[in-house]
Amino acid sequence: MIEAFEEILVTSSLDGSREPSLLWLPEDRKPEVLVVGLHTWSATRPNQVDAMFPYARERGWALLLPEFRGANLTSNPRAREAGGSSLARRDIVDATRHVINTYFDRQPATFLVGGSGGGHMSLMVAGAEDFQWTAVSAWCPITDLALWHRQNANYAPHIEAVCGGPPGEATAQEYAERSPINYASQLAKVRLQLAHGRHDRSVPYIHSWQMACAIDSLAPKEFYFYLFPGAHELRLPDAFGFFDDTLKTEAQNQLTG
Repeated sequence: MIEAFEEILVTSSLDGSREPSLLWLPEDRKPEVLVVGLHTWSATRPNQVDAMFPYARERGWALLLPEFRGANLTSNPRAREAGGSSLARRDIVDATRHVINTYFDRQPATFLVGGSGGGHMSLMVAGAEDFQWTAVSAWCPITDLALWHRQNANYAPHIEAVCGGPPGEATAQEYAERSPINYASQLAKVRLQLAHGRHDRSVPYIHSWQMACAIDSLAPKEFYFYLFPGAHELRLPDAFGFFDDTLKTEAQNQLTG
């Protein structure tokens, strides 16, 4: 399926680097919806091609898969630029704006979706960047990097590579700035679907539970949270169904407004 995608390079508005993304546009080249799909913690931009492409193609929606500085691994020489950094967040927004300005005649509905590390970045971008998403769907996300460092020894070295060391006084700001739990006030303003498997052993569901409690305490108007009887997974039929419902709701509001 990857052969259906075009690779584009977008200049970062923060450091001027040229960052890659994969883009698919429907044949008529007149989509009204742009889905931005985010790769997982240990992966890069092709990670969600096979999973997300069928849902976008079925609906005739454009699909953008940005890289945002690569995998959050010790093997990535740019690990400090990845993992929720301002550079990584801006890469996603820059790529989204570039695609809208280049390929769309008018502002499309914009949907952001990801699971695990992609869920983490979905929340980070929605919570810390100045971009108004039509809706965001985050699945089994890491919301507190210091907490996850204590919970999952397999990922601890990679978290340290991203944040510049283990949790402590010297790295406290890095861990805080890269953790969605600290952006609840902005996330409460977003139309947001947050979902987590009750039996997730990779990223315990407490991450989403604490995030949900923080957002809910702020009386959000369009926040939808649920625990499902599953493990560490991104259920794309539910995520794209949420986007379908969003479009229906917007259309109804336009008719009655």
